[in-house]
Amino acid sequence: MNNRNTSYGPDCGTGKEFGRTKKYDKDFLKANMMGPNSMMMLEELLENVSLNPSMRVLDLGCGNGLTSIFLAKEYGVQVFALDLWVSATDNYRRFQEAGVEDIVIPIHADALDMPFANEFFDAVISVDAYHYVGNNDTFFHEKIRPILKKNGIAAFAFPGMKYEIKENVPPEMKPFWEEEALEMWHSIGWWRPKFENELNQLSIWEMECFRQAWDDWLSTDNPYAVGDRKMIHTDNGRYMNLIAVTGTL
Repeated sequence: MNNRNTSYGPDCGTGKEFGRTKKYDKDFLKANMMGPNSMMMLEELLENVSLNPSMRVLDLGCGNGLTSIFLAKEYGVQVFALDLWVSATDNYRRFQEAGVEDIVIPIHADALDMPFANEFFDAVISVDAYHYVGNNDTFFHEKIRPILKKNGIAAFAFPGMKYEIKENVPPEMKPFWEEEALEMWHSIGWWRPKFENELNQLSIWEMECFRQAWDDWLSTDNPYAVGDRKMIHTDNGRYMNLIAVTGTL
């Protein structure tokens, strides 16, 4: 297995172009973001992943469907857009607006009880959602592996930490980090063993898009984004990161 692990300081990773993401209407993106720019995260996540129009892809925890739209438009794949928090009807309307309703199927379902046949998907992709359900030793093996075809692709991007933080929470960050969040935010070193025995060609790295993706989210008027501004300013690139994982069965 090939492991990739890069790191950068607070001011690095700000010059990446993300040309595919920039093609999309900024107002549409801002209106539908639910966290750091998911299209931008997905663009970086898939830089070295080969997708083609013959593939059936699960977008796990698709939120308002931005990543599903990106997958359909940029790669032409058939997308099953699954989310528990956003209704299938609301996402279907967005897919119609984006002109991808013929190849993106909205599904309202729980990631812990997915309604799919074994070996149904060529790829399972998840952006800013996997950490909610996959932060344990069983989820991938019991829920993801069965629905992936042999040699199928797994690609996940989610928020994390530069190092493990539990009892040693920096004093200045205590007002922002709830105990529940710290159960989901972990370091590359913590995540790697969750995938080493599950995926071939494993690649796991600290994403370059951290600042740009967060800046796009913080520039919106979403109340949650407004609430995150002071946290990111206080963190200042010292503790938090975004982590990407790719590999094949």
